[in-house]
Amino acid sequence: MIAEETLKKIKRIEIVSRKAARDVFAGEYHSAFKGRGMEFSQVREYQSGDDSRFIDWNVSSRLGRLYVKQFVEERELTIILALDLSASLQFVSGVKSKKEIAAELSALIAFTAMLNNDKVGLLLFSGQVEWYIPPQKGRLHLLRLIRDIIEFKPLGRETSIANALAYLTLLIKKKAVVFLISDFLDDRFETALKIASRKHDLIAIDIADRRELTLPPRGNFLLRDLESGREFSADFTRAALRRKFHDIRDRKNQQLTELFRKYGIDSLAIHSDRDYEKPLFDLFLKRRKKFSR
Repeated sequence: MIAEETLKKIKRIEIVSRKAARDVFAGEYHSAFKGRGMEFSQVREYQSGDDSRFIDWNVSSRLGRLYVKQFVEERELTIILALDLSASLQFVSGVKSKKEIAAELSALIAFTAMLNNDKVGLLLFSGQVEWYIPPQKGRLHLLRLIRDIIEFKPLGRETSIANALAYLTLLIKKKAVVFLISDFLDDRFETALKIASRKHDLIAIDIADRRELTLPPRGNFLLRDLESGREFSADFTRAALRRKFHDIRDRKNQQLTELFRKYGIDSLAIHSDRDYEKPLFDLFLKRRKKFSR
């Protein structure tokens, strides 16, 4: 039985996501993602300028006139939401945790896909693959996905993006659009990323809390690593420590940017204290322009 609080969250997310998907994202989404290929539609009589490679010789010989084959884009897509549920996604310094932002963002993508008659599946992972729901269509299916994102209690606390991508690469046989949603507090996943990006249309969404990007006021703090449970103290009045923090943050961001660029992976960064709709819309717009060239 679903708790009343969870039902309220699901309803709120559905209302907000469905409205944004319908009013803002549906058109851009359709143009931002290519279909899986071209499929035969019908034949018509040959016209001057038609490509001779598409002449249907069997039909032409039978009817005594030249006919050409016509093709349409196989539009239906398979969307996979690969969502990181490691303990670090529970981090919150403001109104919403990174996990709550990830849930809302996933719902927005899912409802936009539904409006375009695409199938949506869900993969939840931590240091291991936690849960998988095969792609389907329909409102009830999407509400189940949202419920599972909100309610699911992962067994693992750590992060393995490599395990998640390797699982999808083996499981999904046909090309899919994979939204990899994580805070990317992980390493040693480049090989899996490379393989997955060759098979699927991979999009990386990096979610960060403002306190992971900007240090708190100067002073002594007791900190805890949510994934390992290790506690340690930090004196942020020390200039050397503040410089080291900024160096590590900048290096991580630069490495991710270079990694995604290396394998042609579209990406965007989401901050938990900022609007996530505009960055997502801008991503769709960027992809539409890329595919229209």
